[in-house]
Amino acid sequence: MISACANSTPVQTPEDSLKEVIKENKPIIVGAEKLGSYIPLLEGVGVGIVANQSSMVQDKHLVDVLSNLRINVRGVFSPEHGFRGDADAGEHVINGKDEKTGFPLISLYGKKKKPTKEQLKDIKVMIFDIQDVGVRFYTYISTLHYVMEACAENNILLILLDRPNPNGHYVDGPILEKEFQSFVGMHPVPIVHGMTIAEYASMINGEGWLKDSAQCNLHIVRCENYTHTMPYSLPIPPSPNLRSDISIQLYPSLCLLEATTVTVGRGTEGPFERYGHPDFPKDSTLFSFTPKSGYGAKHPKFEGIKCFGFNLNSTDYQRMNKLDLSFVKRSNDLLNGELFINRAKFFNLLAGNSKLLKQIESGISEKKIRASWKKGLDEYEEMRKAYLLYK
Repeated sequence: MISACANSTPVQTPEDSLKEVIKENKPIIVGAEKLGSYIPLLEGVGVGIVANQSSMVQDKHLVDVLSNLRINVRGVFSPEHGFRGDADAGEHVINGKDEKTGFPLISLYGKKKKPTKEQLKDIKVMIFDIQDVGVRFYTYISTLHYVMEACAENNILLILLDRPNPNGHYVDGPILEKEFQSFVGMHPVPIVHGMTIAEYASMINGEGWLKDSAQCNLHIVRCENYTHTMPYSLPIPPSPNLRSDISIQLYPSLCLLEATTVTVGRGTEGPFERYGHPDFPKDSTLFSFTPKSGYGAKHPKFEGIKCFGFNLNSTDYQRMNKLDLSFVKRSNDLLNGELFINRAKFFNLLAGNSKLLKQIESGISEKKIRASWKKGLDEYEEMRKAYLLYK
């Protein structure tokens, strides 16, 4: 018989290991699929839902499921990219009506990013079901903040249907500083925050980040058979320009280039899998592409102009474990230090500070830049522990 003192690590038996293997092989069940955990809360009351194209219950959209169950849906609220997920990044999304169900569609992306009291007057329960990618400047978590705030102010229960985070296996990047708060960064977290959207909602509540430290009444429906260490391939693109697992893995790093003179491939068949510029020296690159107007990119950067750059669609980027600054640093070098011309303000909002731009322009090594994040990351990871629902 093996005994252990209170502070020792429990001994894992072969049976425990087998259980872990079995669990790893079980299919992940997302919150939306656990109908019995939330449908009873919707019966007999007015319901709102924050949803987009990723809000699926297996092969059916959650809005259609609710319609078929005759749930009293009073409004469908849509984030950036719209309810069907086909609007460009930053494109104004208008209100309307869902053709299939007749439910009112209310945009939360444009001038009004927070549901109004009038829009919520007949709603007692709100559902939030959107696939996130675990990055501070991916605006679905900003929409989450405003929805939580509106629910808190109007005494509405918020049911949050959780989904895995494809970038949930690591935490990295500088912590956002207060003076750089915006819709592309509302909270003091790193660029890659390492939380599911339900864990993140719990942190918003727990850290008192809503207006006047209000508390949202949250009912979380968690995923089953999921851990943060698991690779997760999204069944549906979460937005028009994140179309592959590689693009989602590269997004935290390449999106910083969106705030520069360089293109990340919008208007091509591989957005966020490449980057380039017409003025990159031809002899320093092995790849070229020409952005064109199309799905998810009505007027892409350098439309119709040949760009020289780098194709990152390879197995090297199938599983990122850190924020990679080499793409930004290399671009600045190839453009002779002119990467940020007239773009500094937006870059600083994405970075969450003004230091990163200065560090890159001064030629500081990535190792030293990363060292400057350590204290903030250590403090964040300690705070994060209290809100984790999964290993």
